[in-house]
Amino acid sequence: MNIYLLIVSSYLIGSVPFGYILTKFFLNKDIRKIGSGNIGATNVLRTGNKIIGYATLLLDVLKAVFPIIFIKINYPEYVFISALSVFIGHVFPVWLKFRGGKGVATYVGILCCINIYLGISFGLVWLITFLIFKYSSLSSLIGSFSIPIINFFIFNDEIVFFFIIMFVLIFYTHRENIKRLLNHTESKTKIY
Repeated sequence: MNIYLLIVSSYLIGSVPFGYILTKFFLNKDIRKIGSGNIGATNVLRTGNKIIGYATLLLDVLKAVFPIIFIKINYPEYVFISALSVFIGHVFPVWLKFRGGKGVATYVGILCCINIYLGISFGLVWLITFLIFKYSSLSSLIGSFSIPIINFFIFNDEIVFFFIIMFVLIFYTHRENIKRLLNHTESKTKIY
């Protein structure tokens, strides 16, 4: 497969803004004008419609799973390039003037494709952190920070650099949340 075609197609799949589409279609609202203005599942939950919120979460995970599984089976040497392209597509979608989500659900899909145990590890760290602090953003940051460490010490493979890059990107997408966490103004999240 042509590497440029792979990058562009992975990016375009990742750039599908499900949070925006679902809230526009089913609620006739622009998610970018609600809560944080983010198109991700956490902000979609702020609309009060849990079904749309969880549908967004699931679709944002699956838009990573399908292309990456295809690449992993057919072109395994390009799996990390595809994963990064899908993630960049979600965070910087061409359809919404490059203002997308924070990438956490898409990252979970990426992790599950690369190593299901890393996906489960992220989920457990996220859940434990959330149960203690009730902040989705903090849970996402700690979960993504834990993955390079878990990967290095438990799975001991050479791809730890990829997970460090992913953590840096998630840290970047959460920079406003980090400011609010430090100022004690971050909103707690209800997930049920």
